[in-house]
Amino acid sequence: MKFNKTLLTLAVVGSCLSSQAALADSLSANVSVTNNYIWRGLTQTMNEAAVQGGIDYASDSGFYAGTWASNVKYEESDAYSYEHDLYFGYSGEAGDFSYDVGYLYYNYDENAGYDFGEVYGSIGYGSFSATLSVLANAEPDEGPGEDFGFGQATYLSLDYGFALESGTEIGLHLGHHQGDFAESFNGVTDAYIDYGVTVSKDGFAFMISGTDLDDNDDFANTPERDNDSIKYTVSYSVDFEL
Repeated sequence: MKFNKTLLTLAVVGSCLSSQAALADSLSANVSVTNNYIWRGLTQTMNEAAVQGGIDYASDSGFYAGTWASNVKYEESDAYSYEHDLYFGYSGEAGDFSYDVGYLYYNYDENAGYDFGEVYGSIGYGSFSATLSVLANAEPDEGPGEDFGFGQATYLSLDYGFALESGTEIGLHLGHHQGDFAESFNGVTDAYIDYGVTVSKDGFAFMISGTDLDDNDDFANTPERDNDSIKYTVSYSVDFEL
């Protein structure tokens, strides 16, 4: 999912949320298509295409809330699975500094095995930002009997973005995902690092991303997922006011 005006994150990854807190009351929507839904360096569609969209509200007070959805696929046998997210938060600026804090709930159908929520906070300075997301709660009744508590997964990301004179935007990303829940949900055997470079203009975006996963992560690196290889993602998105 992609969200939050304080970060120039990898917008094409769904990656994660699509709200952009503005400095005036607004209601907006977004629709996008991508050849691969990448979240924290890992495919969420077994390297197949995704259609995504969301609706966002932003107040001039800094409060924002929204919802976002995408198709996902975790097994070859899945005919159709979905991800539906709900989130709210508060963001603001002070000179060259920016901040954002909030809560994000990831809701899936039973094929994914888990529903879970995270609290997050970010600090930005100029074109650079750092974000920490921490597992807040998980729904063990949908998982394989494992009950994960607060803090049993964290994701730290560093992002830097800048624009060229042509209007083309460049985004650089580095992330680290770790914890018992992260390993169970992602099917990896240990913490991992993901990285990426995004080039975007006029709604189109091209991303090159990868991870430091190796062949030991059998589930994450099956031929259908191939999360230990470099991935190339192309997307197109449209934002409009409601």
